Amino acid sequence: MDIVNTVLESARTGISRTKIMYGAYLSYAQTIEYLEFLHGNGLLKYDTGSKLYRTTEKGLKFLNAASKVNRMMGMSDPR
Repeated sequence: MDIVNTVLESARTGISRTKIMYGAYLSYAQTIEYLEFLHGNGLLKYDTGSKLYRTTEKGLKFLNAASKVNRMMGMSDPR
């Protein structure tokens, strides 16, 4: 869950695969797995023109819901 939040947060304004990999401390193979999972579930999109990943509206809703759950449980907000 932390990795998903990290990727979606960092992709709000657009980010390269390499920066996602380093920012979330993932191997290349792990990065590809997470990107495919998030893209496949409509949380992340890839812009072929800029070659950047961006969080979708659905991804932003997911981040908002995750933040609410964390607050309800008394956990720190991932943002």
